[in-house]
Amino acid sequence: MPASTTTALPPAICLMGPTASGKTRAAVLLAESGPFEIISVDSALVYRGLDIGAGKPDAAVLARAPHRLIDIRDPSQPYSAADFRADAIREMRDIVARGRIPLLVGGTMLYFKALRDGLADMPSATPAIRERILALAAQQGWQAVHARLQQVDPAAAARIHPNDPQRLQRALEVYEVTGIPMTTLHQSQSRNQINELPCRLHFVSMLPHDRAALHQLIAQRFDVMLAQGLIAEVAALKQRADLHAGLPAIRSVGYRQVWDYLDGKDDYATMTAKAVAATRQLAKRQFTWLRGWPDSHELHCALVIEDATIVKNHLKKHVLAAIDW
Repeated sequence: MPASTTTALPPAICLMGPTASGKTRAAVLLAESGPFEIISVDSALVYRGLDIGAGKPDAAVLARAPHRLIDIRDPSQPYSAADFRADAIREMRDIVARGRIPLLVGGTMLYFKALRDGLADMPSATPAIRERILALAAQQGWQAVHARLQQVDPAAAARIHPNDPQRLQRALEVYEVTGIPMTTLHQSQSRNQINELPCRLHFVSMLPHDRAALHQLIAQRFDVMLAQGLIAEVAALKQRADLHAGLPAIRSVGYRQVWDYLDGKDDYATMTAKAVAATRQLAKRQFTWLRGWPDSHELHCALVIEDATIVKNHLKKHVLAAIDW
């Protein structure tokens, strides 16, 4: 998009960061003290019934600072980056029409990338192809799926971690359906999609400077989730005949490990260790995305309440200085 066009657009703030970095706390402070309305950028929060394990804000927080794009999809219905982009653009337009500033908050970096760059039109997979890929994963592991992707789309395989089953499955589906690597399709996408954006995007990254402290917080947070009833929450989902371990909602970090525990695949201690390790791996992937994100305001945070005020003051001074709030 030409610079003259982007500078004429109203602003939107994209508040990014690894899991457990305090993004929600900062977003709530901004929504309560400034002209902001929150749009969630989280691939688990979109699903109804994924509450405890997804770290979904409770009713009291949502009453103070409503979040858009939370609880909009049944867990039996997959939600894609393309779905998010269309929904986010609609919500951004509505917020701007109300004279407010969109505040997009979350850690699903693929969604932020889809919003910023647009998406090529990707074909839907046939049930037979999807089942074939899931069968390969079940029999030989997701490493085998990654190896197959390496053969047909090396660039995608280099981008996608072997422990990221949702993106691995989607990339291989696209190739199996079209015979064309997903990377090639992405490169040929129309820039008209970028011109659909109703706002000028300002990216702000909350980056904890103490990785060990973040890891400790992740472990503590999962213990709290277990105490709050995460196992019962997943058990309720397992009672539904239309839900299974291959769905994106159930593959969410934490839910996948508890599901396996309830299936008898792991004992309690192993389940807990695997869930914490998977969350740390997620944070590591998020750090990788954030370090390479162009034109982002990086704020090094200490994982304390005061981080939210630091974000607010930075926006007032460096991003939205022309706005009185």
